[in-house]
Amino acid sequence: MTGYLVLEGGAEFGGRMSEPDLRALMLAGGLHARVRILPTAAAPDNNHQRAGTNGINWFRHLGATNVEALPILDRASANNTTLAAELRHTRLIYMLGGFTGYLGETLAGSASYQAMRSAYDDGAVIAGSSAGAMVMCQYYFDPGKGQVMPGLNFLPNTCVLPHHNTFGKGWARQLTALLPTVILLGIDEHTGIINDNSADRQRGWRIYGQGNVTLYHNGSPTVYHTGEGFDEAFRS
Repeated sequence: MTGYLVLEGGAEFGGRMSEPDLRALMLAGGLHARVRILPTAAAPDNNHQRAGTNGINWFRHLGATNVEALPILDRASANNTTLAAELRHTRLIYMLGGFTGYLGETLAGSASYQAMRSAYDDGAVIAGSSAGAMVMCQYYFDPGKGQVMPGLNFLPNTCVLPHHNTFGKGWARQLTALLPTVILLGIDEHTGIINDNSADRQRGWRIYGQGNVTLYHNGSPTVYHTGEGFDEAFRS
């Protein structure tokens, strides 16, 4: 059976983000599960080392004992067979935020992506915050290009609006016009969703953290609050 998906709206380390991230650890097998952080999206401004260290410290703070950041920073390292093999045997893969287009283009079709997909098909947890959550969907909005791009498609027929309680909600009208049949997921900062609320992992989502999640169907918003669940089939 496929694994679980964790999509977070940004401002990932701190506050009530311990709720979704601890849940992700438990779904991955517990505090001793293999956790690997991908700081890829932070590479363009040379922030990947600091971002990766922040991620390691955060998960260790939560009690994780086997957590590392992998140096997947460009197309060459994304196709590195040793790094891909490490991902293949990871139980929680966490993609950090940063430059969305760079992350998506670096991973698309790579050996690392194939390893992530295989791990997910074997029950691993795939997680991402902000840019990391955006590329998990079938589509993502690249603010640098002002264009909709194809994502990694762990979650079909969707597009994430991260930081929805700050600037992300400002994308809703534009993306509704560009993707009229796609479900837009507006996720607040300090907030995550996990598909752990039903035996059918394409449905049955629950909201963790401190904010809200807004689903846009054909431009019409429905707001769900932390602690609530929603039943939505994200199928193409």
